[in-house]
Formats: sequence, C-alpha cells, structure tokens
Amino acid sequence: MGSRSVLQVFHNYQKARTTFTQTIAELALKPANIESLYEANVLELLKPLINDVCPSIRQCAAVALGRLVENHPEAAATTLNSNLLPTLLSELDSPNKYMKKSVLYVIRSVCKNDAASADALVQAGGLTSLIYAMGDFEPMVKESALCAVGYIAKHNKELAQTVIDAGAIPSIVLCLQEPEVNMKQVAASVLADISKHSMQLAQHVADCGAIPHLAKAISNPDAKLKRVVFNTLSNIAKHSLEMAETVVECNTFPNTLVHLAHSDSKVRKAAATLIRDVVKHSLSMSQMVVNLGGIGAILECLTSDSCTNEEKVPCFVALGYMAGQNDQIGLSVINCKGVDMMAEALYSEDEVLVSVAVWALGQTGKHSPEHAKALAAREIFPKLMEIYTDPRTSLDLQEKTKNALKQVLQKCMVVSALDPLIQDAPPSMLRYVLGQYTRILPHDPKARRMFVTSGALKKLQEIEAEPGSALTEYISLINACFPDEIVRYYSPGYSDQLLDMVEQYAPEAMSTILREARMMTSEMQTDTGYVLDETTSSASQDIANAMAV
Repeated sequence: MGSRSVLQVFHNYQKARTTFTQTIAELALKPANIESLYEANVLELLKPLINDVCPSIRQCAAVALGRLVENHPEAAATTLNSNLLPTLLSELDSPNKYMKKSVLYVIRSVCKNDAASADALVQAGGLTSLIYAMGDFEPMVKESALCAVGYIAKHNKELAQTVIDAGAIPSIVLCLQEPEVNMKQVAASVLADISKHSMQLAQHVADCGAIPHLAKAISNPDAKLKRVVFNTLSNIAKHSLEMAETVVECNTFPNTLVHLAHSDSKVRKAAATLIRDVVKHSLSMSQMVVNLGGIGAILECLTSDSCTNEEKVPCFVALGYMAGQNDQIGLSVINCKGVDMMAEALYSEDEVLVSVAVWALGQTGKHSPEHAKALAAREIFPKLMEIYTDPRTSLDLQEKTKNALKQVLQKCMVVSALDPLIQDAPPSMLRYVLGQYTRILPHDPKARRMFVTSGALKKLQEIEAEPGSALTEYISLINACFPDEIVRYYSPGYSDQLLDMVEQYAPEAMSTILREARMMTSEMQTDTGYVLDETTSSASQDIANAMAV
C-alpha cells in the first residue's frame, strides 16, 4: 500500500501536468484568450514542461507555446530571449515524429512574426536544423520544416539569400518531387517566397532545376497546387526577359492559357498573372501569346459570369502590355472587343480595376489615329475626363487617367470626339485637346464648320489662358484658322460692343436723306410724265395715219 500511495502521487502529478498543458493549448486556439494567457505569465509555466520527462506533456506544451507565439509578437520575443530555443531545436533529433512536428510549429510561429525574429532564429542555428529536418523520412516533418524555411525567406532579400547560402534549394526541389500533394504545395510556395525578391535569387532557383518540375506540376489535378505553381512561375518570370524565356521554354504555354477557363477563380487569376509577367518584357513574348490565342482566351475569361474583379485586374494588365507592344496587336485587341470590356470596367466601383482599365485603354489607343478613333467611337473620352475631374479620384488613378488621355488625344483626329472635351476639360488637359485642333483645322474645312456650329469656337474665346503659355499659343493658332469677323463675333463682349455702337450712333443727317429721297421721287415722277406724253403723241399719230388710209 505504501508504494501504491507513492506512485499515485506521481500519477496524479503527471495527470495534472497533462491536463494543464492540454487546457492551455485549447485556450490558445481562441485569439481572444491570448492576451489573458500572456498576462498570466503562462510562458514561465510552460518552460519547465517543454523539458518534462513525459513525451506527451512535452508535445502538448510545444503546441500550446506555438499557438501563443503565433498570435502574440511579445511571446515570440520572450521565447527567443529565453533558453527555450536550444531545447526546442534539440527535440528535432527525437524519434517521435509528433514531437518534431510540434517543435517545428513553434519555430514556424516564431519566424512568422517579423524579420527580426526570423533573423534571430537563423543566428541561433535554427536554419541548419530546419534543413536537416527537411530530409526526414516522415512527410509531416518535412512539410513543417518547409513551412518554417518559407517564413524565413519571405521577409526580405537578405534572409532569402541566407536560405540559399545554407544550401536549402536542392532539398526544396527534392520535396517538390515528392508524391504528396501537400508537400508539393509547400515546396512550390517556398520557392515563390525566395524568387520574388530579386532576379539573382530567381536565377538561383532556376539554376537548381526547379522550373521543369514546377511546369510538370501544372498538370496535377489539385487546384491549390496549380495556383501555387503559377504564382511561383510568375515570381520567376517577372524579373527579366531571360527568366520569362526560361519559363516559356519549359512548355508552360499553352497550358497556362487553358487554365484561364479553370473552374477555380484563384487558378484563373494565377494563370492570368503568369501571362502578365511573361508578355510585359518584349514584343516577342507578346506575339507568342497572341499566336497561341491568348487574346481570345483572356477575353473569354473576362466575359465569364463567374469572373471576379481580382481575376479581371491581371487580365486587363496582360491585355494592356500586349496592346502596347505593337500597333497590330493593339488592333487585334480592338477587333476582339477588348476595348469594350475595358470601357465597361470604367464604371466599376473597384478603383483598382478602374485604374488598370484606364491604363490598358491608354496602351491600346496610343499607336495611331485609327486606334484612337476606336476609343472615340465608344465614347470613352468623356468618361475618362469624368474620372480625372472627380474630386473623389485618388492621386494615382488621376495620374493614370491623365497619361491615358494624353497618349490617346495626341493621336485622335475625330473632331466630334474632341468637341465635348473643350467644355469639360481642365486646363491641364485642355492643352492636349487644343493641340489636336491645331493639327486638324488648318486642313479640314468641314471640321472648321463643325467647330463653329458646335459652339467650340465660342467656348474657345471664353478660355482664360495665361499670356505666353502653351494654351495661349494653341488658342491663337486655332483663331488663325477662321476669318477675323467670325472670331470677333464669338468673342466675349462682342454683343455689348454692338449695342454700344447703336447707342452712340447719331442720326444727324436724317433731314438731308429725306430731302434727297423727295427729290429722287420728284424726278422719277417727271420722267414718268415725259414718257407718257411721248407715248400718247405717238399713239395719236398712228390713229390719224390709219384713218387717212
């Protein structure tokens, strides 16, 4: 009975520790409890339990610590400043896979908070332990180690370079080839976090042979894996033409275009993002996508009922890059009704979507009068001017709208599209409108007539421009295209001048005019009588001669 009583004490103690760690872990699941737990000094209570003799208690304590650290930055700093980190890293040599996973969860949570925490972990030798754990036999351990490495690399270029210098890329590429889909997802995500920072880092990922395996993973039926792979390829291709060519050479097209019709919206968005990051570099890349039917595929995605604004943004940017590279591609976008889709997006409440649509319209219409005429035919100029002058428009959107209008107006030769802008355009945009008139009016009589009848000439005379400015010069050049009488007639105050002339006019010679009028009347009557007398005499002589006969 004595030994049983002693063992019962230990049993109760172990049970109490287990209950405590499990309860803390459950409480830490709710973010609302984190602050209360931290203020209750729970970290100090968990520290000895991390070194507990019972493996299950150590594991529960690690899980509870990970959840606290993940949601509380100060808890992460406390963990780094204490002696817990060496103890946690030593547990990665444990044969217990669940313990390894729990420890890696703590490390991942520490790295997730900020770059300083991730750097402190690296300095403590945590990165070396993570790379070692990536070679573990258990997939769950590999996956957890990959996640932690990804959180280190995503913060900044320096930490990503540290991951490369530690030799982690080959191990990540090997994980990408594992049969487990979750493993592939995490490995591709880590490569994306490394590649996004600079061309040198992306080049190192490419040199390690990751791109062919990423391209192969596109054919995997898992939607999340497709999305992550497209994002990774985008992060590689976006840096330079050489990187984009490397991605294309691995047979990523036309498979990427096919995925614009995928049932998952995030996959469609990721595919559109990759197309955007490929075509932006050169005409050859744009022409390749166009030859594969890229314009039609993008427009089909845009016209889909399930297409969201998040998908439309990279689609419009891709169209803008392609249309801006070449006038023929621009015409192809116009002929495929791409401008109609962009014009429709101008009425969206999503400012990001409106911004990219404005930019794409500028890229499409900047090439020639034919391109600008296509935009004018869809009455896009008044809407762009409305966006530009709206006080609620952000500075970024206002700048993009100004650039788009400037690019297209400098090519527009359609007078009917320019006339309304004289009424609404602010001085900063009016100079471009009038500049086009100086090119059109000197050579087109019909355009001059329309300029007068539409009221544009009258509005022109009402513009108050600073002397010596470009606006004043344009006004003078346009006025020179018309007779001075017409210009004066439509000038402000001309009607008042006419009324003043009426008031100042003095009819002092009126009596002379009347006298001269009477004299003229008298002379006319005298002349009429003389004619009648001659006529009468002649008639009488004719009668007498007739009777004599």
